[in-house]
Amino acid sequence: MRDVSIGKSEYVPCEKMVSKVQNFQEDKELFRYCTLPEILKYVECFTGPNIMAMHTMLINKPPDTGKKTSRHPLHQDLHYFPFRPSNNIVCAWAAMEHIDRKNGCLVVFPGTHKGTLKPHDYPQWDGGVNLMFHGIQDYDKNNTRVYVTMEKGDTVFFHPLLIHGSGRNKTEGFRKAISCHFAASDCKYIDVKGTSQEKIEKEIVDLTHKFYGLETGSLKNVWTWKGRLVKGERISL
Repeated sequence: MRDVSIGKSEYVPCEKMVSKVQNFQEDKELFRYCTLPEILKYVECFTGPNIMAMHTMLINKPPDTGKKTSRHPLHQDLHYFPFRPSNNIVCAWAAMEHIDRKNGCLVVFPGTHKGTLKPHDYPQWDGGVNLMFHGIQDYDKNNTRVYVTMEKGDTVFFHPLLIHGSGRNKTEGFRKAISCHFAASDCKYIDVKGTSQEKIEKEIVDLTHKFYGLETGSLKNVWTWKGRLVKGERISL
């Protein structure tokens, strides 16, 4: 993925070009992150013994170009997932270097994981918004915000209903992190037609066809294709 403010203007093969590597589940080296015992001992508290890696990302938040497009709007990860229950899904998000408010650390609203999935859409930002960076349209602005300062190797685990986002990178360096959303393999798929997730389903299905040539037809089929067993038995995901 490239930052929208760079677009097609910069094709030099370097780290400035890539803001995020999605779906590294078939990369032998990167997937080792998803199998680390230090990670799985906490993941299993949420998922039980049968664990699927459902969404993998290596994030390389670039220096902001001045248009504030390196921000990520406040959102809930469950917006992207057509499987439930949410209590059996967890994200492991690990810092690959020092991360603070200067280079765009995570910001979270504690306690919001106890709420419900809220409607998402693209925020109306003057500088533009990156593809699929949907955000919550209505939230309590009086909620307490916590800015998550981290050192290299620090890892946070969070629920898919937790409202979170990140600020712009005001430094000249890159804010690197690696993450995986894990789920219990006996989670069940749901049909998102007619729900607030229908728009993101169309975007993800269209992109899957564009980049991989796959006629998946539904969000469920995309995640069935992307999911990879980490531990135990693959049941229904």
